[in-house]
Amino acid sequence: MAAPLELPEQFNVSTAFLDRNLDEGRGDRVAIYAGDDRITYRTLLSQVNRAGNALRDLGVRPEERVLLLMLDTPEFAYLFWGAIRIGAVAVPTNTALKPHDYAYMLRDSRATVLVVSEELLPAVEPALAGQGALRHVVVAGAGAPGAGRHALRDLLAAADPHLDPAPTHRDEPAFWLWSSGSTGAPKGTVHLHHDMVCAAELYARTVLGIRDDDVCLSIAKLFFAYGLGNALYFPFRVGAATVLAPGRFEPRGYFDLIRRYRPTLFFGVPTAYAAMLAQEGPAGLGRVRLCVSAGEPLPGALLTRWKERFGVEILDGIGSTEALHIYISNRSGRVRPGSSGEPVAGYAVRIVDEAGRDVPAGEIGDLLVRGDSIAAGYWNQHERTRQAFRGEWFVSGDKYYRDADGYYWYCGRSDDMLKVGGQWVSPAEVEATVIQGLSKPCAFVVLKPGITPGDALARDLQAFVRDKIAAYKYPRWIEFVPELPKTATGKIQRFRLRERLAAGYKPAPAG
Repeated sequence: MAAPLELPEQFNVSTAFLDRNLDEGRGDRVAIYAGDDRITYRTLLSQVNRAGNALRDLGVRPEERVLLLMLDTPEFAYLFWGAIRIGAVAVPTNTALKPHDYAYMLRDSRATVLVVSEELLPAVEPALAGQGALRHVVVAGAGAPGAGRHALRDLLAAADPHLDPAPTHRDEPAFWLWSSGSTGAPKGTVHLHHDMVCAAELYARTVLGIRDDDVCLSIAKLFFAYGLGNALYFPFRVGAATVLAPGRFEPRGYFDLIRRYRPTLFFGVPTAYAAMLAQEGPAGLGRVRLCVSAGEPLPGALLTRWKERFGVEILDGIGSTEALHIYISNRSGRVRPGSSGEPVAGYAVRIVDEAGRDVPAGEIGDLLVRGDSIAAGYWNQHERTRQAFRGEWFVSGDKYYRDADGYYWYCGRSDDMLKVGGQWVSPAEVEATVIQGLSKPCAFVVLKPGITPGDALARDLQAFVRDKIAAYKYPRWIEFVPELPKTATGKIQRFRLRERLAAGYKPAPAG
């Protein structure tokens, strides 16, 4: 494991991603592409300073939380870094939730200011009543913000463009990210000022080889740990550019973004890669030199099809909200399809049994990770913090095994795994095997248009799996459904399927 990064005790992380680029002569380089806008690093720092001063003028004090319910626009960057610059804590929040979720998050974080994109105000409005800590609601958009609301554009226009960073400590909270895990209420995952520097240096520089002439395009949005790195602090660490697109993922739209902005680094998730492959479109990706996947295991067959069509590797890896970004990854030129790759330099990983003992190569166990980007813990969640953060080690909640060559293979979430006949069964392995043969998902199966479901097809799927992997792992039931429950980034929510079964739904045996 590499030595910890050397940072001064007094350290405000905004300087490492903003001021640094001006100090090194990149002030006039484009930092953000957004529609027709081209925002330089000089303008970016000026707007961040205005945002920080605007928050301070609203009475935000150091260590207070500023909840950001914002689309992927330049204003997100202004407010995220502006809050951090004054010593407050930025709290990016999922834009696809319900009012009761936002009510909980506002109450739990005790945010004193909410900054919300105009389009999202109707979703959060019902959650605002009774929020005792909340003093101000700031609306980002072109329209009138409404009674009792501040217009972000007016606050920025009136604020001073000069702001010295607060003298924060490198180990002081800088931002939260919400981690929901498989079940339960979201957990405020507390990240410190040094965490983003660590993730950017260890993963973005070492694995991606990111450089100042790169342009980053991410399907994952900024409120996710994965998207925050891909599209915000990775490029800003080296003076590269990012493309911010506020809309939902749609394959044709992202092909258009690739043509328009000519990115060099493209970040997606397996379901998005599959959707783009299914779309008739270009046979190339322009200047894209590397693609990255995370969030769910990337089936080897999908990777192969992508490379055959576009000629670009996908580097699959695993990370988490708690670890901030990817800590096990494939490397360019030595991708092993279906695996998560090898540990990223600077992180240590272990696979342990139920008693906490390290297991030998080839044996499935619980994955633990250690590294300087790992969160300090969960806000207001003492017991969950104790369970997940054990000394230097974070318990990922994932089941893995390591092969003889040192590659790591995902087997499923710990609460997804099944023991059949005393042996672990991985849903991921079953799914990947079916995809390899028929290019379709498994267990709860979504069929392409024109394919007729039926018992014969279900039996064929079962027989295929029995032929390819150990017979005891084959799915006992196969149910054809119109869609699978997913998160905003495309992760399959298997716990929703388990809830469906627990509620009394019983799929018919396939044979």
